[in-house]
Amino acid sequence: MTSKVFIKLLGLFILLLVFHTLVMEILFHRFVEHAAGGTLRLLGREAFWSGLIALGVALPVAAWVALRISGRLHRIMEFARRVAAGDLTARLDKTGEDELTPLEAALNQTAERIGQDIAELESGRRELAVMLDSMQEAVVAVTAEGQVRWSNAVMQRIAGTQIRPGRSLVHSVRDPELLACARSALERRELCFGRASTLAPGKVFEVNVAPLPSGGALMVLHDVTGIEAAQQSRREFVANVSHELRTPLTSIQGYVETLIEEPRPGPEATREFLGIILKNASRMNRLTEDLLALASVESPDYKLSLQPSRASELVKDAIDSLGGIVVDSGIKLQFAGAPDALVMADPDAMTQVFGNLIENSLKYAKEGKRIRVGAREAGSEVEFTVQDFGPGIASEHLERIFERFYRVDKARSRESGGTGLGLAIVKHIVLAHGGRIWAESELGNGASFRFTLPLAPAQQTAAPAQTPAGAAS
Repeated sequence: MTSKVFIKLLGLFILLLVFHTLVMEILFHRFVEHAAGGTLRLLGREAFWSGLIALGVALPVAAWVALRISGRLHRIMEFARRVAAGDLTARLDKTGEDELTPLEAALNQTAERIGQDIAELESGRRELAVMLDSMQEAVVAVTAEGQVRWSNAVMQRIAGTQIRPGRSLVHSVRDPELLACARSALERRELCFGRASTLAPGKVFEVNVAPLPSGGALMVLHDVTGIEAAQQSRREFVANVSHELRTPLTSIQGYVETLIEEPRPGPEATREFLGIILKNASRMNRLTEDLLALASVESPDYKLSLQPSRASELVKDAIDSLGGIVVDSGIKLQFAGAPDALVMADPDAMTQVFGNLIENSLKYAKEGKRIRVGAREAGSEVEFTVQDFGPGIASEHLERIFERFYRVDKARSRESGGTGLGLAIVKHIVLAHGGRIWAESELGNGASFRFTLPLAPAQQTAAPAQTPAGAAS
C-alpha cells in the first residue's frame, strides 16, 4: 500500500509540473509569434530550461515527501496488523506534528481502550468460571447445534472425561430425560424441567434447562439424592410407626370390645384379657418412649454432658445397673475386663447405650446362656464390646442392623416386645460422642456389638478417678 501511495503522489507532482511547463510553453509560443524573433526565442528557451530545472528540483522533494508519508502509513499498517493479531500492547510512536498525528493518537487510544475492555471481560469471565465451579449444582452450556460449550467442575466430576468443549451432548451424557429436556429447550426455545436418575450411579438430579439468546441452552443440575432419601426415609418411618402402633391398638380394641359385649365375663377370662391389654399397652408405651428418645438424639439440639470417665467403671456400672434384668432369664452377665483409661463420655447416655445393647443381646442369648461386656484400648480410643453366644446374624444384615425398625427376625422381635429402634438410638448416641459402632457375627457363633469412644485429652487425664463414679451415681 505504501508503494502505491508513493507512486500516486509522485505521479501527481510530475503531472502538475508537466502541466505547468506546457502552459508556460504555450504562452511563450504565442508571445513569440507577435514579438521580435531573436529576443522572444531566447526567452522561450530560458523558460523551457527553467521548467526543466524546476522539475529536476521538484522530483527529489516529491520523492522525499512521498517516502515520509508512505513510511508513516507503513507503521500504521504494521500497528493495525499487530492489533488484529491480538497484540494490544502495540503503540505508534509520536514522530511530529502534522495531519497524521491526530490519527496516530486516536489509534493508540483505541488500542488502549480495547485492551482495557478485553482485560475486564477476561477478568469477568474468570470470576464467573470460579463462581460456577464453586456452585454445588452442575452447570453445562450447549450450543445451538447441541455441542458442549462449557461445563463447570461439578459436572466434570459427574460425567468424567466424556464431557468436554466441542463434543456432542448426546455423546457426553446418556440420560434420556436430560437429553429430551435439552432438545426441547433448543428446538422450542422454552424453559424445561426434568429429572435425571441415570446420569451417575445412585444419584438423582433435578434438571432445569433454559434457552440462551445466542441460540444455545444452559443446563443446571441440582443433586436431590439426599432430599429423595430423606423423603423416602420419612415415608418408611411413618409407615413403620403406623404399623407398629396398629398391631397393639387392634389387639387392645378387640379385647375391650369382647369385654364390653360379654354380659357377664368370667373372672379368669377377664383377667386374661386385661393382661393382654396391659401387655399391648406396655408395648405401645415402650415404642413411644423409644420414638421420643430417637427424636431427641437425632435433633440438632441434642447435647451431651461429656466428662472424663474410666472405661472400666463405665462397664462395671452397666453390669451392676442391668444385672437385675437378666436374673430371671437364666443368662449370666459377665465382665470381660476393661482398662482404666479415661474416655470422654456422658455417663447417663452410656447407661442407655449399654442398656439397649444388653437388652438386644438378651433376645438372642438364651442358647449361649451368657453375655460378656468388656473394653480394650485401641490407639487413641477405647473399644467397648457387648457379646452374646446365640445363633448369630447373617452377613447381609450386618450393614443395616442399626437402621430404624430394621429387624433380622421380625416375628421373634415382636414376640419379645422389641420396637426396632434400640440399635438406631445407640448408633446416634455413639456418633454424637465422636465414636464408631459396628456389629460382627457368624451364624451359630453369636454376635458382638462394638463401639468406640475417644480418649480424654492429655490435660484431663489427671482428673481424679472418683469424678466419673460420683457423676454416674
